Amino acid sequence: MREFSRDVKNFVIRKTASDQFHIVASAALIVAIVTIVVLKRTFWTPDVLLILVLLIGLALGKTRELALRFIPFFGLLLVYESMRSVADDINTYVNYMPMIQFDLAVFGELPTIKLQQLLWHGSVQWYDFYLYGLYIVHFLVPATLAIVFWKWRPRLYWPFVGSIVGISFAAFVVYMLFPAAPPWLAAQKGLISGQFEHVTPHIWAAMNVTNYSEVYGKLSPNLVAAVPSLHATYPSIVVIFCVLAFGIKRTWWLFLYPISMWIGIVYLGEHYMFDIVASFALMVTFFGVYITALLVRQRRVQSVKAELPATAAA
Repeated sequence: MREFSRDVKNFVIRKTASDQFHIVASAALIVAIVTIVVLKRTFWTPDVLLILVLLIGLALGKTRELALRFIPFFGLLLVYESMRSVADDINTYVNYMPMIQFDLAVFGELPTIKLQQLLWHGSVQWYDFYLYGLYIVHFLVPATLAIVFWKWRPRLYWPFVGSIVGISFAAFVVYMLFPAAPPWLAAQKGLISGQFEHVTPHIWAAMNVTNYSEVYGKLSPNLVAAVPSLHATYPSIVVIFCVLAFGIKRTWWLFLYPISMWIGIVYLGEHYMFDIVASFALMVTFFGVYITALLVRQRRVQSVKAELPATAAA
């Protein structure tokens, strides 16, 4: 009996050590994968994120489970990115002035000019890296939150994924109907008066990146898809779902994320305030339709359930 107990104990110890080794090895592999991607300065586009998630799934031994969940998500985002790149070919007219006129009418002067007067001093500062860092993780943050929901709040996974994908395709429709140039492109055309600086190239120069055309080709395949700003919309959706998932008391600090993004995209010269307002309008419209559709579906289900007993009795 003692020998049997000792054998069981030894087996448990070996099993625990094996599990610990597997956890450590998996964590090390995940860290190595992420480190390689970061060091290679690979842009966080949907295709890169999908490969990264599948590699992490391989490390965790859950490749099939992650593939079933995330291939539809990243696959649809990749389709959106591809479609966005051809939206300016469908409608070749580019709007330059409506956004400028709106910002001037509402604020008296362009908020981009005002923010640059406060924050731009001729050289890159620490907050420039912070603001642009948020800009380039545009897809990474929703992808990370999707993984969190999949693991800890599964009931919110598909509503969140559906919101991100749905609003992206709704934005694509607007890009086709209303191609809009960002401030830096309008400035190149001489349409912005005042001391305007496109801060983004200065940040890349500070990072020893000089091929701006390649950078923008990866970050923004359509240079006139500025309205609405999904850089403003995604952070808002992220915060809304985080509050639904974990409560306002635990997530209030996350409001810094969208606020920083809104300030950043205007200050850097990537968007007007008009673009942000348009993103709010799109988001309110989308969620209004989305919630209405859910309520209609719920009523239909309840109606069918109410009719079932009567049918059975007959």
